[in-house]
Amino acid sequence: MKQFLMLHGINHNMFGKRDPIQYGTVTLEDIDARLRTLADELGVAVQSYQTNSEGDMCLRIHQAFTDDVDGVLINAGAWTHYSYGIRDALAILTVPVIEIHMSNIHAREAFRHKSVFAEIVKGQICGFGIESYLLGLRAAVSAAA
Repeated sequence: MKQFLMLHGINHNMFGKRDPIQYGTVTLEDIDARLRTLADELGVAVQSYQTNSEGDMCLRIHQAFTDDVDGVLINAGAWTHYSYGIRDALAILTVPVIEIHMSNIHAREAFRHKSVFAEIVKGQICGFGIESYLLGLRAAVSAAA
């Protein structure tokens, strides 16, 4: 069975509480439950990980390389726009990496328009709320086939 890793970044443990205009009222637990349901339908497994520590995120990406996962989905939150450390860790991976955002980062503040991951990921899905995650998992499964 193919294995996928969903990486949730900084402040995502506060989904459902923070900025409902941008993120709605969906919680991280809701997102993970929907991903597990879709993974079951697709015949794959998905494991989720959330951290507010940039170093811990890099270590988890390193572990994904060692674990030989079939694909990685990442919503790094604000780290997307400036973390070259996470970018370099992702660049180590040899599997499809899909960048995900609940909000449309290109329609928000100017600093959010740039993703330092864009050059190394397979693709980016943004602006569809929780559906961004489900589209991301479908894309990762397709790219890993």
